[in-house]
Amino acid sequence: MRTRPTLSWTPTGAPLPRTTSLDEVVRVVAAGRVLVLSGAGLSTESGIPDYRGAAGSLRRHTPMTYDEFVTSVEGRRRYWARSHVGWRAIARATPNAGHHAVTRLHARGHLSGVITQNVDGLHQAAGTPDVVELHGGLDRVVCLGCGARTAREDLDRRLRAANPAFEATAAAVNPDGDVELPERQVRSFRLVGCADCGAGVLKPDVVFFGENVPRPRVERCHRMVDDADALLVLGSSLTVMSGLRFVRRAAAAGKPVVIVNQGETRGDAHATARVDLPLGHALTSLLARL
Repeated sequence: MRTRPTLSWTPTGAPLPRTTSLDEVVRVVAAGRVLVLSGAGLSTESGIPDYRGAAGSLRRHTPMTYDEFVTSVEGRRRYWARSHVGWRAIARATPNAGHHAVTRLHARGHLSGVITQNVDGLHQAAGTPDVVELHGGLDRVVCLGCGARTAREDLDRRLRAANPAFEATAAAVNPDGDVELPERQVRSFRLVGCADCGAGVLKPDVVFFGENVPRPRVERCHRMVDDADALLVLGSSLTVMSGLRFVRRAAAAGKPVVIVNQGETRGDAHATARVDLPLGHALTSLLARL
């Protein structure tokens, strides 16, 4: 039986300098059993902006929160009107070089799994198997009454039928599929209920700001961190605890944590290396060196 090389690292408590060198990434990934944790920065080259980068959507608008969605009919109307427009852009987006590189890394046996904070489905579209969607997926809708899950395409058809005169376009879409629309367009938008139970409130099958990731999903991710030999963070600022906790868990176990992201992250103090490069270029170069 082949013995895997053991990688270990003890955090110093102070962030290492950022670099454009991929040497440490190559070393860690070559050893195998690397768990990928991806964020919005991986999808920017597919035309979907991130939340917190230099042009991040949080600089322009406040995302829908769970409390507002479940307590306010007008909040839901605003969300679905804007998302009805934005979903079309998300559905048209295609995987970029970074997504395809992750798929190839998985096929070559370098990765133990992929956890994504993204809700755009681009990892799966690129062919990566068994992706864990930490925050859910925009291609599904869940009824808060009966729990039925249906395809977003079905809801899109129903919303179009309920709003035959609704026409709107937007210059940019946000990572959650939201866009900015004038209030006059939002006011006229008609909502539809659950087609299964007839009355339930429909919500995209994603984790909103202020909502908890389901506990079984978190526990599955914890097991993936424990089973991996290293963690590779791609395009995430790690600002929210839902992703940062896995970085902390890996570092506490003495496992290398390599972060490839343009800009600072909340997990920098735990990193073996911090690489500041565009993800498509970095991952394509990584493949060429392995």
